[in-house]
Amino acid sequence: MDDDRTTRFEAVYIQTYERILGYAVRRCESPEDAADVVAETFAIAWRRVDTLPRGDEARLWLYGVARNVLANHRRGLDRHRARNMPLDTDLADLYLRPPEDGGHDVSAIAAAFRELCEDDRELLTLVAWEGLDHGQVAKVLDCSRNAVRIRLHRARKRFAKALDGAGGTGGTANRFAVESV
Repeated sequence: MDDDRTTRFEAVYIQTYERILGYAVRRCESPEDAADVVAETFAIAWRRVDTLPRGDEARLWLYGVARNVLANHRRGLDRHRARNMPLDTDLADLYLRPPEDGGHDVSAIAAAFRELCEDDRELLTLVAWEGLDHGQVAKVLDCSRNAVRIRLHRARKRFAKALDGAGGTGGTANRFAVESV
């Protein structure tokens, strides 16, 4: 029985590792944090290998697990930052530099994206970066396809509004940025 479990886990690991790593890298502040998230995700998969879904469902299940691991990771980072905020503020005051000019459109898009709530950012990145369709996103988020469609529509509208507020170029550029996610 252990050989079957090991073989099954290895197959899922080989098939999904790069995608789960990419998912984590795009959402973490450092490669080390991403490695921790991926390691914890696959540790959970190993502990639950008997209930791990078959086929492509395993990848979607792992996205959901990674999403929860990331949420825990972020809560830990938030606690850490709250403890270190006074020191960070003092250091920022000492070494504050004026922002460099250039890259206005990219910085405006990044600023607009950061303004979005975590749920909107997650939904947009699952579609744009992970390339998941509505049905796959529904499985990752554990909701209906229709809920994904509605949430995605609203998230895109909020992103367009944030992009306009962040100094985006407006019009065609904003429409392209929003439709690409």
